Amino acid sequence: MKKAKPYLFVLPILVFAVGFVYYPFFKTFLFSFSTVNAKGVITGFAGLDNFTYLFSRRDFGIALRNTLKITAINVPVTVFITMGLALLATKKRRLSPVYETMFTLPMAIAMSAAAMIFKVLLNPTVGWLNYALGLDIGWYQSREYALYGILMLTVWMGIGFDFLLFLSAFRAVPDQLMEAGTMDGAGPRSRFFRIQLPLISPTILYVALTNMVLAMMVSGPVIILTQGGPARATTTLIFMMYNSGYGSANYSLSACISLVAFALTFSLALMAFWVERKRVHYQ
Repeated sequence: MKKAKPYLFVLPILVFAVGFVYYPFFKTFLFSFSTVNAKGVITGFAGLDNFTYLFSRRDFGIALRNTLKITAINVPVTVFITMGLALLATKKRRLSPVYETMFTLPMAIAMSAAAMIFKVLLNPTVGWLNYALGLDIGWYQSREYALYGILMLTVWMGIGFDFLLFLSAFRAVPDQLMEAGTMDGAGPRSRFFRIQLPLISPTILYVALTNMVLAMMVSGPVIILTQGGPARATTTLIFMMYNSGYGSANYSLSACISLVAFALTFSLALMAFWVERKRVHYQ
């Protein structure tokens, strides 16, 4: 019984992992190489025909480009903003609880509610942003700017949690090292790049990886705000997968898109871990 006890503790999470992760992944893999009817029943073997059809579609290229563009902009911008806010808040002051709460506020707002707030803020006629900057842009109505409207929302939604991670990382840097750097004549910029940045590099890697995965999986704001429009300007891979599966009952195509998104995300993660070996320093 003692030998079986550790496995009994693991059993509940193993059941959930098999039921909600491994089995759906296996079924998705099977669907991508099969013909599937509207009821989700496999009717035949398609081989690579589904992938050939997917790669030949023009809207797939658009969705892929939009997804990669969101990822390429979202990750560095979110890391830069949250790192800067955390650096400003590192030293504890009297009003620290106030602005720390303000910086983490996006965590308390549901994505659907945040999407509706941004829809009002970026409204072309009554939106605050256009009024404050003297602009006349239909953020979610313009093919040129709609994707950037989605990006603003995704970046804002990621600020709260990432700020907490960076704040903890900066405050964990030993004061003795910072004092030693000051005594050696290092200025604020030198202390940041030579002491703080190397020590928080594991946190930077984690934040970049999590934001990369979330950016690759963006679909909620698109579903709520633009439905992939205007003229597919905001169609992402996951939205295309959702639309193919739930909108058209084309489960084979939907499975192919999900596998492509998985392969891309996994490849980017492997590249990040390759960079980790050379750039990330663990204490």
